[in-house]
Amino acid sequence: MLKSIYISNYALISTLDIDFQQGLTVLTGETGAGKSIILGALSLILGQRADNKSIKKEEDKCVVEAVFDISAYQHLHSFFEINDLDQDAKDCIIRRELSSNGKSRAFINDTPVALNVLRDLTTRLIDIHSQHENLLLSNAAYQLEILDTVARNAQLFNAYRELYCAWKTEEKVLEKLKSDAVRAASETDFIRFQYNQLEEAKLQAHEQQELEAEQEKLSHIEEIKTELNHIVSILDGEQGSLSQLKESVSSLSKIATFIPDGKAKQERIESAYVDIKDLNQDLYHLQENLEFNPTRLEQVENRLSDLYSLMQKHKVSSVDELIDKREEYASLLLHIESFEKEISRAEQKLAIAYSQMQEKAIQLTASRERQIDFIEKHMVEQLSQLGMPNIRFKVNLINTRQYTENGVDQVQLLFSANKNREIQPVEQIASGGEVSRLMLAIKSLIADKSDLPTIIFDEIDTGVSGEIAHRMGEIMLQMSRSMQVVTITHLPQIAARGEHHFRVYKDDSGQQTETYIQKLSAKERVDEIATMLSGKTISEAAIRNAREMLSNG
Repeated sequence: MLKSIYISNYALISTLDIDFQQGLTVLTGETGAGKSIILGALSLILGQRADNKSIKKEEDKCVVEAVFDISAYQHLHSFFEINDLDQDAKDCIIRRELSSNGKSRAFINDTPVALNVLRDLTTRLIDIHSQHENLLLSNAAYQLEILDTVARNAQLFNAYRELYCAWKTEEKVLEKLKSDAVRAASETDFIRFQYNQLEEAKLQAHEQQELEAEQEKLSHIEEIKTELNHIVSILDGEQGSLSQLKESVSSLSKIATFIPDGKAKQERIESAYVDIKDLNQDLYHLQENLEFNPTRLEQVENRLSDLYSLMQKHKVSSVDELIDKREEYASLLLHIESFEKEISRAEQKLAIAYSQMQEKAIQLTASRERQIDFIEKHMVEQLSQLGMPNIRFKVNLINTRQYTENGVDQVQLLFSANKNREIQPVEQIASGGEVSRLMLAIKSLIADKSDLPTIIFDEIDTGVSGEIAHRMGEIMLQMSRSMQVVTITHLPQIAARGEHHFRVYKDDSGQQTETYIQKLSAKERVDEIATMLSGKTISEAAIRNAREMLSNG
């Protein structure tokens, strides 16, 4: 439940600190006194978008902080664990700060959080029903939500939604496979032609480099032979290197015993002589075996030309990349041939997903059907108490045969308050008073089923008065036995039912207009309700009437 709310520098409020209790709390005050301002501040706690124009004039920051008692709501523990938030066994502190520069910050137990996390928590703690929410009656999803809340089928509903999402996923997979198959079929001839061309080319890894090297060699045969012959003549001529090395060996052998390391030096020259002699023979045989082969050169150049054409066509720069292309086309052809099998498997998976979803949808529908009689009886009973003795209320659960994330059902709430009026969808109701009573009856219907700690009614009594207002107050009081109820009202009949009473008022005596809130004593409650009955000039009759209303409460 909501224990307290602290407001600082919001609109006409400098500082406001309100303590709330369990039961039925009423807020009263003249029109324009600032009741809507308090609700506006509270909406920040609920994660609504902030506007820096709400900051009190000439102030830099406004703060709204609410403390909730969550000791009775153990199911909230998982929320704190999932979002890695500090948790107190009893209290939860929610704070919202708004700066004049437009920046907004939100905190749960002093830990900064994103607004979506804040909203996720506060929707489980408090429900603010304002007049514009009456428009929800025309919303089919809201009508279905009423039925699901009463059915307490959240676990079943979530299980169905998971299966629905799985079904839609499998449906998309199948659609894509079919689309790819159609596209691939139209491209098969092209892909097969490309593959066959590369396959017929009999590409070999590193072939390009080897051919280019051979082309270079064949193109320079004469130059190579000439230079090799020149080298051989240098090494093996009359005054060539081999002759000179041989003479050096002979000379060194004569003096080897007379110089340091003479023998080693002689061996080194002998080793060089043998190496160069071997090299000379290799070079000689190489140049002897080299022949200009124009046929082979033409073959190499033709092959390279074919390879270069293929590379240009496929926009690659090497034969290795062409081989990769060939394998890619081969894989595509295999994939195209396997589409039929893949589509068959996807159809089987889709059928299984559909069957599982359908079974869960049947269970979901059954859980809703079981609550229809209860809802109809409750609404007739409550609305009869609210001055509709001829009320007829019906819940139509329609099988749309179209699966959505909410199941296969559509709910239509039908209503008639008069004997001479045909039962019709509630969204066609024109009377504001009827809408107010209908919404109160719906809220009382779901109060025990929603596990919601607190509900705030913002002038839900619009369009009613007299005895009907008294009965609305009784229903709110009855609701407050299972949850905390706070109601903002202009009707004394409802105000008199409150167990705790606050008056909201404005003070214009200072330099700025200020909004304040005051918890009323028993005597002050009499005066406030008397004022609501007779206006600012309180008559004795109004005083007596106010006391009587309070004593009956």
